[in-house]
Amino acid sequence: MATQIKILKKQNLGLLFDKLKAIGKSIYAPVNEGSLHKFKIINDFTEADFDYIQTAQSVKDAVFPKVEKLFDYKKVDGQIELNDVDLEKLPETVLLGVHPCDAAGFGSLNAIFTWDYEDKFFTTRLKKMTIIGMSCIKSDEQCFCTSMGLSPGGTKGSDILLTPLKSGDYLAEICTEKGEQLLAFAKDLFEEAGEVNKEEVLTEVPVYFELESLRAKLDTAFENDIWQEQSMRCLGCGACAYVCPTCACFDIQDMGTEAEGTRVRCWDSCAFTLFTHHTSGHNPRETQNQRWRQRILHKLSYMPERLDVYGCVGCGRCSRACPVEMNILDHLKKIGEAL
Repeated sequence: MATQIKILKKQNLGLLFDKLKAIGKSIYAPVNEGSLHKFKIINDFTEADFDYIQTAQSVKDAVFPKVEKLFDYKKVDGQIELNDVDLEKLPETVLLGVHPCDAAGFGSLNAIFTWDYEDKFFTTRLKKMTIIGMSCIKSDEQCFCTSMGLSPGGTKGSDILLTPLKSGDYLAEICTEKGEQLLAFAKDLFEEAGEVNKEEVLTEVPVYFELESLRAKLDTAFENDIWQEQSMRCLGCGACAYVCPTCACFDIQDMGTEAEGTRVRCWDSCAFTLFTHHTSGHNPRETQNQRWRQRILHKLSYMPERLDVYGCVGCGRCSRACPVEMNILDHLKKIGEAL
């Protein structure tokens, strides 16, 4: 569909929030919590703070919660009764102020959760979600979205992308059918746009490496010594996976007793020692350098080969969160130089 271009006045963004809230939407937005910004469900527009480079965590838990109930179980007269989750009761949600890297991340998650089996928990949440993205007008040395084929003003993944203009108003790009439905719902808040140069307000993020060239080198790098060198500091803490907008590893556990309880799935990480530990005691990735290699190859080699998407959007969160300052951008550049 052709993208429509509109103007959303600064004061009308709050009115749009109120209209969406009035019809029962759950709205995630970035909130300032001291030194960090986090995405939270908010009830008042004044709680939102869009003046950030990157939130501490991604907003992937809107479609892939940290802990999610799959069903309840109970033993009655020797038989197990299951009580499934009613997915139709999941709330309609809106993500407001999501940067283009995070918005693009939902495409990677969708490829994972619909690869050989459609995960109804994920796809139902995604269908019930509308994404109002916001272009980046500032960045830092951890950002490398342009190296991953994205951009600070990219529309990929957003239903509507807002770009803050120097006037304080927003350029609104309506990109999808969901975006058109939102526009029709609140058409009184949008105005026709004249000639606006969006590029002049976007931040500039350098291109640090040529993606396809790096991917080709990774295809021959499985036995390279660079994985040992780069993983020496890694603690295997999993922080990188937990803040990442595209990591989708999970575990499934039963909480309760033999008589009754709940089965849940919860986030996991390939950085953990036990992630690939077999009941036999064998671990095919028993050392941290093997686990670091898996993380990089999975995101930049295996996923594009199998799913036609990359497992990294260049947001830089993993580097910001790492307690021993492992920097994925530096590592990728060094991999490209070494191979």
